[in-house]
Amino acid sequence: MPTAARANTTKQVTKKPAAVPKPPPPPPPGGPQPLKQAKIALVAFNASIFPYRSVVPDTDKPFLDARAGRKRGHTSANGDVYWEEPTYSDRRSLLYLPAGYDPQRPSLIVLFLHGQGATLERDVIARQGVPRQLAESGQNVALVAPQLAVDAADSSAGNFWKPGHFAAYIDEAAERLMRLYGDRRVGSHFNQAPVVVVAYSGGYLSAAYALERGGADHRIKGVILMDALYGDEDKFAAWVATRRRQAFLLSAYTESTKDENATLENLLDKRRVPYTKGLPSELNPGTIAFAACGNLDMHGDFVTRAWRPDPLKHAVAMIPGYGAVRVRQGA
Repeated sequence: MPTAARANTTKQVTKKPAAVPKPPPPPPPGGPQPLKQAKIALVAFNASIFPYRSVVPDTDKPFLDARAGRKRGHTSANGDVYWEEPTYSDRRSLLYLPAGYDPQRPSLIVLFLHGQGATLERDVIARQGVPRQLAESGQNVALVAPQLAVDAADSSAGNFWKPGHFAAYIDEAAERLMRLYGDRRVGSHFNQAPVVVVAYSGGYLSAAYALERGGADHRIKGVILMDALYGDEDKFAAWVATRRRQAFLLSAYTESTKDENATLENLLDKRRVPYTKGLPSELNPGTIAFAACGNLDMHGDFVTRAWRPDPLKHAVAMIPGYGAVRVRQGA
């Protein structure tokens, strides 16, 4: 039943009508457009490589096996102790989209795994110029580079040791790249983009476990090892044998990893997987190539001066089918 209305006996206050929010601007015609300017960010990931508080694979040894009061740390292979804070606590990854990046064209996600004794700001961005090299490659590529052990002589793979964690990391990277681009409509684009794993030096261990147990083989288009085969050759051989028709491998090396590359070649011989020696003209599915690039003294600057200046730029440019839109300077 209807009830009697009650009078409001409180003092009435005349309110100004609320401002009507302006509608968002309409999206550009034809969908998301190529970026006029590059975008770069350092973003903390939930599915980061560190912190890691489980055991070292194939052992019962806790990763954090050292204590000093309330501090916990890890004893590296050379016997040095690195404390969780600051060495194994940085959740950030470097994200980069070059000017001209076009989410309506085929694109690649380049996952860069840095070597020992590195930080994202000082080494990956400034010293090795990884974002710059990708921008100059002329390819439609997005960069994702996780922080591994911070400025330490340690190659530990952290959460990439866990089955399926690499897939979770790539899924989160797609979302973070979507946010960096700034348009939710490109989410499916990043979710489907093939991944090229680039490992330099000590980054090999994270790459090896990503291939062996990462859970995202269907996403990996290729692997580029930049003087980065210091062990786990069996993991790389097994991945190559399984994905030889769908993906590529380029291993460029100095005398520092000459023996390990020879071991990988022998493992491929046993599996009757063909490969070539020297740099290929293109990195197509099925290309397996080993390229010797000089003496040990080149190792420290391998990302910038291997077989030529800016070799990463050249290697990425060798992947056909991912040309970027050219953006006018000053646009």
